[in-house]
Formats: sequence, structure tokens, C-alpha cells
Amino acid sequence: MSDIIVESYGAVRLLRLNRPDKKNALTVAMYEALADALAAAETEGTVRAVAILGSGGTFCAGNDLKDFLANPPRPGDANAPVLRFLKALARATLPIVVGAEDVAVGIGFTLMLHCDAVLVSPDCRISAPFVDLALVPEAATTRLLPARIGHVRASELYMLGERIDGTRLVELGLANRTVDAGRLEEETLAMAARFAEKAPGAIRATKRLMRGDPAAIEAIIHEEIGYFLERLASPESREVMTAFLEKRPPDFSKIAG
Repeated sequence: MSDIIVESYGAVRLLRLNRPDKKNALTVAMYEALADALAAAETEGTVRAVAILGSGGTFCAGNDLKDFLANPPRPGDANAPVLRFLKALARATLPIVVGAEDVAVGIGFTLMLHCDAVLVSPDCRISAPFVDLALVPEAATTRLLPARIGHVRASELYMLGERIDGTRLVELGLANRTVDAGRLEEETLAMAARFAEKAPGAIRATKRLMRGDPAAIEAIIHEEIGYFLERLASPESREVMTAFLEKRPPDFSKIAG
């Protein structure tokens, strides 16, 4: 069975992350499939909203690090699967609803900032450990997150790697509400259906006005990827990976800042 399942519920297109044995950690192939699915939804006239869910009782544990390190985006490769997906989020005109439970790590969290409605289970554990991996955040969220919750709160999440739960995500204004895990899929699809029932042209225009210029968001995505690739090749990143393999905390004391 595919790691990305695409289903239709009336005018709602559901994208389901389906790699539960790895907590739905994303591979290059999954990014490619997600980018293709979003592109198809945008061009099919019968689709009015998109929903994104996980499977196996969890949402997304971020990137599959082994797969990502074996297939990183190359400098200047605008068609890298991860970039195609991020740019598809930035340029989406359809409303997107996400429902998350258990864990939402890295891209599992940052993709939420591109969605028009976010439902989470109360105990969903959200984290963005980019700096802990000696990397930087992606998906234009170095600008989107501070704009939503302020610089100092964003610093706690991104620079200090603070972990928060679904209840706190709602308090910060990053999710609409918490929903018991047993009802999360039903409520997510119901929310997407509400968007789908509205006048499609008015929905698209309102989303465009609220989101701002997609080209500007895409430019930030490319800027972040440049820093990301630079960090990926840095001594700091090598120390993190070595420490992980040696099962010890990383030591940056001998690395120039």
C-alpha cells in the first residue's frame, strides 16, 4: 500500500500519511506524492478543499533522517521533491485542513502554518527540533511563525526546541481547537466539508488576501533551504550526527560559532 493515500469525500480531497510503523516520517517519495496530490487537487474543478491526516494513531514524526541524508535537496534544484511540496503549500488556493494526533514534529508542525484550519488532539506533542539538529526551520516558517505568535514565543519553539501539546497550540492561536483522538478524522473531514460548501471563488480570493503574495513566501522558502543546506554540511551538523550514533549529547564547545 502507498505511503500516501489519496481519497475523495465529495468535494474534499483527503491526503493521508500512511507510514505508521515510522510514525509517518516523510521520505523523498512521500514529498513527491504529496506535491503531485496537491497539484492535482488544484486543477480538478470538483475539489473544493483538502484535508491532511496521519494514520496508525499518529500524525507525522518529521523527516525520515536516513532517507533525507541519502537524498538531500541539491543547491539550485528547484524541482527537488521537498521544495515542490513546500511551494505547493505556499501557492495553494484551496483551503487546507489538518488533523493531528500523537506527534507533529518538524515538517509535521511547520506544514500546519500553511493550513486554514488545524485540529489537534489535546495530548498531541508538537516540536520543531531544527536547531537541535544543527539545522534551520523550513517552509517559510521563520517568518510565518513569529508573525503569528511573536518573536519571543517563536524563539522558544525554534531556538530552544520547546515541546508543547495540542492544548498549548490552541492557546497560542496555532490551532482552532482540540478534538479527542477518536473523533479527529471525522471532525477534520467535517471542517473541510464546511470550507467546500462555500463560494469557491470567494474562498480563494479571501485566502489570497489573508496569506499575502505567494511569490514572497516562496522566496523565503528558497532562502531557508540555502541556509539549511549550508548547515547540513557544517561541523555542527556532523557533531550532532556523530553524537546520535554514539548515543551521547552533542558537544559544540570546540566548534567556532
